[in-house]
Formats: sequence, structure tokens, C-alpha cells
Amino acid sequence: MRDVLLGVAAAGLYAPLWSDRILEEWARAARRHGSEDEARAVAVAMNAQFPAARVRLQTGLEARLHLPDPDDIHVLATAIGGSADVIVTLNASDFPQHTLRAEGVERRDPDGFLWEIWSHHPDKVNSVLTRVHARAEEMAAAPVSARALWKRARLPRLAKAVTA
Repeated sequence: MRDVLLGVAAAGLYAPLWSDRILEEWARAARRHGSEDEARAVAVAMNAQFPAARVRLQTGLEARLHLPDPDDIHVLATAIGGSADVIVTLNASDFPQHTLRAEGVERRDPDGFLWEIWSHHPDKVNSVLTRVHARAEEMAAAPVSARALWKRARLPRLAKAVTA
């Protein structure tokens, strides 16, 4: 999923945003899967490829925000500080639409977000998907079903659309 999202951003189809804290949390979460060093290396590469993506949090902004999980407030603060239109997340319960809308932000799941981009720019997204699929087959040293790959990446709607 990350490779597809970043590939679509690199194709100029949206501008990603994140904070140092978001990247740090991601690297710490990767520790559970034994890939913290890889996540940190990817974070460095992401910052190098997308220097405008790094949002510096505004002092005091988090204090006025409220979400069901207070540990996620920094994500909303990052979106607001970066003037984002959308937070792309699988975590719907901790990012209620009514709370986000009050801040001018919408929550989108990655599958719907990517499907919508694909529906407007199929050639560019298909090019990204082809590269990610080829890399997956290279890493597996064997053929990999594209539809199964996208479903495993939690992108079933996109999988259905691009393999129809």
C-alpha cells in the first residue's frame, strides 16, 4: 500500500504530507515486524523525495483539537498545518468525519482514495501499479498475482477495477 501511495504521489497525482512524529511512530510500529531499520531508511528516502511533505507542527494547535484517541491528535494537527484536504487512513473510528469536517479535512480510506485517483488518471496509476507489481515479483523471485497483491495490500476496490 505504501509503495502504491508514494508512487502515485511521485506521479504528481497528489501531494503527501507528514510530520516527523508520524514517521517516528511508523518506524516504531515497524519494530513489531522486525523492520524498524528499513522503515527508518524509507522515511529518510521519503523526506528526500518529497521535501515539501514535511509539516512542522504549529505551537498550540494540538491543544484545541479533540479526537477519540488523543494519541492521534498530532495527525489531525499535521493535516491542518499542511493545509491538507484529506487524511488517508484505515483508522475510521479514531478520525470521525464530523470532527475532521469542522477542520476542513476529510477522511478517506486508502482503497477509495486510490480508486478515485485511478478513475481520473488510469494510465498514470496503472504505470505505478505495474512498477510495484514487478518489484513484488522480483522480491518473491516468482510470479505474483496482481489482483492478490492489491487485495493483500488492502486495496480490493482498486484490485477489482484494474484487473477487470
